[in-house]
Amino acid sequence: MAIREVRIEGDPLLRKKSREIDEINDRILVLLEDMIDTMYEKDGIGLAAPQVGVLRRAVVIDMRDDTGVFRMINPVIVEKSETGQINVEGCLSVPERQGYVERPEYVLVEYTDEKGEKKKIKAEGYFATCICHELDHLDGVLYIDREIELTQEQIDELGKSMDEE
Repeated sequence: MAIREVRIEGDPLLRKKSREIDEINDRILVLLEDMIDTMYEKDGIGLAAPQVGVLRRAVVIDMRDDTGVFRMINPVIVEKSETGQINVEGCLSVPERQGYVERPEYVLVEYTDEKGEKKKIKAEGYFATCICHELDHLDGVLYIDREIELTQEQIDELGKSMDEE
């Protein structure tokens, strides 16, 4: 397929809400494959359509484990934990920067796959973080909008808990 240009913070398109996908046609399938190629080329684990200049509700995620690539069309979080987790996030659209963000420990997501089949997945841990991060893009939200400030003591404590996992 093709590598697409990733939009960078400051591009007004990144702040717009994406439209639902009504029909899974060849254009959408090419978009998904281009997004995967672009994600791999840029060494990311997720990419949302607005990041490549397309205001449609589509994301791709590859946690680089045995679960493979998720192609999510019109994804919606239908349930999430009340308890949160703090992780370091980065973004292909916010290069050379990282920050701490609190997200739910788990989310239940409904979406349509590339074959038009309705799917539901419960994601936990960093996978839940990635889904929330990518779905935020569909509503014009960047992780830096949710970034939290931590004290050095909190950062040290967070590092210890990550080492124990």
